[in-house]
Amino acid sequence: MLKETLIYKTYLASREGIARVVSRIVPPHEIEDIVQETYVRLCQVENKESINSAKSFMYKMARNLALDHQKRANVRLVDSVDDWHEFEKALCDRHDEVYDKAITSLEFDNFCEAVRLLPLQCRKVFVLKKVYGYSQREIAEELELSESTVEKHISQGIKRCTVFMRQAQKGKTQVSATTSGKRGGAHE
Repeated sequence: MLKETLIYKTYLASREGIARVVSRIVPPHEIEDIVQETYVRLCQVENKESINSAKSFMYKMARNLALDHQKRANVRLVDSVDDWHEFEKALCDRHDEVYDKAITSLEFDNFCEAVRLLPLQCRKVFVLKKVYGYSQREIAEELELSESTVEKHISQGIKRCTVFMRQAQKGKTQVSATTSGKRGGAHE
């Protein structure tokens, strides 16, 4: 019972620190839930006497809970086909000054279409890498693939998107040439 009281007091004294650790991993609205879940899990530990450092144990537990929470959130995003359609729609509807300055709306639409046409597994890997900035190792762990498979999907995604974008650009150039030819003859 003495160990439980010590752990509880350590938890109360460490709440803010735990929240800071968790805040680096999960969105702000999830922090308090993770901190509370840490305490619940701490209470469920059967052999509290085996805990050498209650503070280190709590921080590690909170960090692991936050990482698990984030992983579940990412898996929900990746696994649901409906979510992918919503994500792609949001990706294509995205209005960002950097994108607006860097590429035209048509080019971005073509890019979204190129990504949408990728095979599902390739698309998941490609989006995690290029949109979310995951490392190959993180993607491999997230999707339970080998790193070489992840690398292959990224390479395939880049190749297919590049080919699609080039073909779309050629089509745009041909349409422009055809349109200018109809307006007043060919200009050479």
